[in-house]
Amino acid sequence: MDFWLFLHLVAMAFFLGGQLMLAAVVVPVVRGDGDPAAMKAVARRYGIGSAVAIVVLIISGVVMAAHYNLWSTPEFHLKMGLFIAVLVALGLHIKFSESNFLRAAILLLTLGIVWAGIALPV
Repeated sequence: MDFWLFLHLVAMAFFLGGQLMLAAVVVPVVRGDGDPAAMKAVARRYGIGSAVAIVVLIISGVVMAAHYNLWSTPEFHLKMGLFIAVLVALGLHIKFSESNFLRAAILLLTLGIVWAGIALPV
């Protein structure tokens, strides 16, 4: 089971770490240079990596939830509710990519998922 946990944590680190890197470093630098094409290229590249990370998170999460019988725990339900909210916000962010509200919502919801994941009895 350590393998699945490892995959889950690496995918989560990529997804959350990428958001933090974009918010704290990439967006301020690229916006300061005034090159919107560069920001679109960075966002597209991160989006592809994020899609892969989300698939890994889903697969590894299902395997671990089944193994540890987490389906009925309140922490798992909270985590899944937040995850669905992130997916909805991501879908909206694809359409409304300039929305600072959606960017912040995705980051805060992702942090909530990490918090809920830490609370799971594994």
